[in-house]
Amino acid sequence: MITHLFVWWFKFKGWKILGIVPHEIQKAVIIAAPHTSNWDFIYALAVFKLLGLNVKYLAKKELFRFPLSIFLNNTGGVPVERKKSQSLTEAIINKFNNFDKLLVIIPAEGTRGKVEKWKSGFYYVALGANVPVLPGFLDYKNKEAGFGEPIYLSGDKVADMNKLKMFYKTKEAKYPELFNIEPIKMD
Repeated sequence: MITHLFVWWFKFKGWKILGIVPHEIQKAVIIAAPHTSNWDFIYALAVFKLLGLNVKYLAKKELFRFPLSIFLNNTGGVPVERKKSQSLTEAIINKFNNFDKLLVIIPAEGTRGKVEKWKSGFYYVALGANVPVLPGFLDYKNKEAGFGEPIYLSGDKVADMNKLKMFYKTKEAKYPELFNIEPIKMD
């Protein structure tokens, strides 16, 4: 499958994996950051394949048209209507409640372009489903990808987001000028 090509490319370009998903974590929201390039998706899929992870990711429903839909469905893609964020948050929480194992990756920035603040959906999904947040990362400067330690949200947004800020401040995006870390705020 095409993910084998992504794995080959990941290794060929000299990337390495740091940090894994702890075995005891059966359910989590994985933050995908920084997210500034389409290459992020390819490298992330390579990491999931190399670690044997069955991860679900969200993508705008407009992408799920033939023939791209075949690829997206086979790599864990779940189509979403981006204009219905409240019902989407509830739907993802319900998915967590209905499955024994579920890893959902969400790009907290919501787009590859520069944003002033992160989308808050990942936070409310993790809090509502009572699952940890795993900071997933791609660091283009050091050619490293992987996961930080799980963060169990307290409900104190400022304190929780400060933990994420401390983690991500050392990660360099493919296009650093598009990654807004200072300060991490949410809508």
